[in-house]
Amino acid sequence: MRDPYDVLGVARGASEADIKKAYRKLAKVHHPDQNTSDPKAAERFAEVNSAYEIVGDADKRKKFDAGEIDAEGKPRFTGFDGMGGGGGRRRTAGAGDFGGRSADDILNDVFGDAFAGFARGGKARRGGGGFDFDGGREQPSAAAGAGKGTDVTVTVKVPLADIVGSGKARVELPSGKVLNVTLPAGFEPGQPMRLKGQGNPGTPPGDAIAVLVHEPHPLFRPDGSNLRLDLPLSLDEAVLGARIRVPTLEGWVDLAIPAGTTGARAMRLRGRGLPTRAGGRGDLLVTPRIVLPDGADGGLEQLMTRWREMKPYDPRGPEFKES
Repeated sequence: MRDPYDVLGVARGASEADIKKAYRKLAKVHHPDQNTSDPKAAERFAEVNSAYEIVGDADKRKKFDAGEIDAEGKPRFTGFDGMGGGGGRRRTAGAGDFGGRSADDILNDVFGDAFAGFARGGKARRGGGGFDFDGGREQPSAAAGAGKGTDVTVTVKVPLADIVGSGKARVELPSGKVLNVTLPAGFEPGQPMRLKGQGNPGTPPGDAIAVLVHEPHPLFRPDGSNLRLDLPLSLDEAVLGARIRVPTLEGWVDLAIPAGTTGARAMRLRGRGLPTRAGGRGDLLVTPRIVLPDGADGGLEQLMTRWREMKPYDPRGPEFKES
């Protein structure tokens, strides 16, 4: 992957707020739902999310800036001290002292058991590192040339009911494999989940990047951790008041509609929204929408004509007046 700072278009010294602002702007531009005719949009969207996963996390950003991890968040070998990989630093400890670890341990981490065994003069064979060592002679292994598997990116549409219900999402990988993964509490649309080892095969296998988005619902609209619902009301229900059965993601509840209700204010059902990162729940905000009957209604027209004559009023404030 490219340098995450370049992907987000920010300088290395950018503030957390600037990084988050750049991420949200790019995520909105490249979101697959906004680019249904562009097959490359999902890849760009995933790249933006992967970049933010690195520099949007204070700890990972610090490690990346120090060269400890790469652009994918994987540990990066920077060389032994005093051998060109440590920025010219030299150690004064005794020979074979590598930060309290033996040379064999270092070799084992970097090159695998085969090279460590070879360095000790022993006889070791390893099938996954490109060469086997047998008494100091390099032998091509059966897996020679095998490299790390590439990552794959999938967009996961999560039903709102599953977020408050099972708390799990169904992830279908390009290979056909299906996973049920636990959703992070209070996730934002476009947030990536890294599934280790679930990418393309290799040594080691790549990861799967699951980009979580809300599946559209016919009634509810997510607004952060809150949900919004438009509630149709008849004119008489709005004027006289009523008690209405209202749907939620977990069943139906009764909602009292006060007399004289308009669509200017939403009514709040506490704790009926989506899970928050803190472990609570958002609210369901119900906005009344007055619906008139279909077709002409002579009686209603006569009533409104008399109302206009006897009780005229202006529902629009000064901001709607011409200066």
